[in-house]
Amino acid sequence: MNEIERFRIAVDQAELDDLKDRLNRTRWPREVTGDWSRGAPVAYLKGLAEYWADGFDWRAQEAELNKFPQFTTEIDGQTIHFLHVRSAKPDALPLILTHGWPSSPFEFRQVIDELAVDFHLVVPSLPGYGFSTPVRGPGWGNLFRVAQAWTTLMDRLGYERFGVHGTDAGAGVAGILSMIAAHRVAGVHLTGTSAGMPFGPGVDLDGLSGKDRERGERFNRFQSDGLGYLHLQATRPQTLAYSLNDSPTGQLAWMVEKFAEWTDPAKETPDQAVDLDHLLTAVSLFWFTGAGASSAHATYEGMEAYRQLSQGGWDGEAPAGPRRGIAVFAGDTTIRSLQDGPVEHWSEYDTGGHFPAMEVPGLLVEDLRSFFLGNR
Repeated sequence: MNEIERFRIAVDQAELDDLKDRLNRTRWPREVTGDWSRGAPVAYLKGLAEYWADGFDWRAQEAELNKFPQFTTEIDGQTIHFLHVRSAKPDALPLILTHGWPSSPFEFRQVIDELAVDFHLVVPSLPGYGFSTPVRGPGWGNLFRVAQAWTTLMDRLGYERFGVHGTDAGAGVAGILSMIAAHRVAGVHLTGTSAGMPFGPGVDLDGLSGKDRERGERFNRFQSDGLGYLHLQATRPQTLAYSLNDSPTGQLAWMVEKFAEWTDPAKETPDQAVDLDHLLTAVSLFWFTGAGASSAHATYEGMEAYRQLSQGGWDGEAPAGPRRGIAVFAGDTTIRSLQDGPVEHWSEYDTGGHFPAMEVPGLLVEDLRSFFLGNR
């Protein structure tokens, strides 16, 4: 089946009523410190939950999201949801944008119109995220399989040659695309990468100075203090799934803590770093689709695939391929000297963080245009 079908978001009113009821019946835990040192504080999360229940307008957000042309297609037995926004320029470069965790294609909602001036945009939902749910079987957390599905998707859309951008897990997909479809990829642009593998060795700070040393120190702190979520998703996703699938407040806390830790360090709270309605739209998409559970299973499978590659003798060095560009924002830990292979385009910014399309969309658009345009 190679059909591509139109898609439109239409959450049943019963789902909205159920969400509000569950939020209003939250059984709030006691806390010890009232700050962020042990996770999302009760007072802050209560404020978000109250607004989500009584102030946030899902229907308005749904209408805004439905302005983007959306489609689904079946690849290898799995429904893949994607946005496809064509440029008015017939010869525009096709560009595939891949989100990470915890996110969806709508992470890019603030950059799509600007980028569509110069690119034909394809923005898929990773399997197990958003409307690429439910997952039909195991194995879709393997990013090699996802990258292969993306090449099939681009085939169906008639795009032989294309640019690639990815962030977080999407950066992994982007890197694999540059290996398995090197002859088709015009360039790979990455954000949301890190100084090393989370479960690997820490960064050796000797020889690092300035911003690189700061990023190395931040990565090492992340390894010692910030991996609880990843250990749980990578080892016991089903146990976690019950909480995320049953409690919208639990899903809210699970995501908001990451936005607090990963966005621009100069911002005190997540709603200062990103638009609050956009943040709650992201959480709502996880809630309505059950993606909290399925994305946790994707993490489990992705880490299993990485372990198998490591045990098989893979040294982590990327083969030569398309030109590569990396944009590093204030909250990132990426260090140029630790990159495998050449980096032809390197940008550093003093603002933004792990979600640049949401935090500093103008900077991301500028960097993507700088990297891709004129290099076709």
